[in-house]
Amino acid sequence: MKRIALFFVLLSLLLVGCAKKEISIVKTYEVTDASVRDTAYDNGEIANFVEYYEMSDGSYMTESGDTYKYRLVITGRMHAAVRDSTFVFLSNIKDIPFDRAWKAAGFSSNTNDYYKPEDAILVGIG
Repeated sequence: MKRIALFFVLLSLLLVGCAKKEISIVKTYEVTDASVRDTAYDNGEIANFVEYYEMSDGSYMTESGDTYKYRLVITGRMHAAVRDSTFVFLSNIKDIPFDRAWKAAGFSSNTNDYYKPEDAILVGIG
């Protein structure tokens, strides 16, 4: 009888330990106020124009509930620019090269250079 009771206690502990943990917000990236956006950009800081969240499972989620695996901070220099630019994307693509990032950030007139929202979205520029 003690063995059966011990078995049920161990089984209960195993089931509780394997229960799915609720995902929570770890960090909030707020929208940069429009009145300081240009100053932030001039100082080389990231100016966010989408509010999004880092989640406890390592993913990222936008206000609208879209989730992405990665937060990519992509820095480089555009053609004839006097300084580097930084683009922050939430992405389900592991790597986005700078040449594609600046085009997808709105600097291209070719719509094929943009990402589908389920693949990647631009959330900040610095």
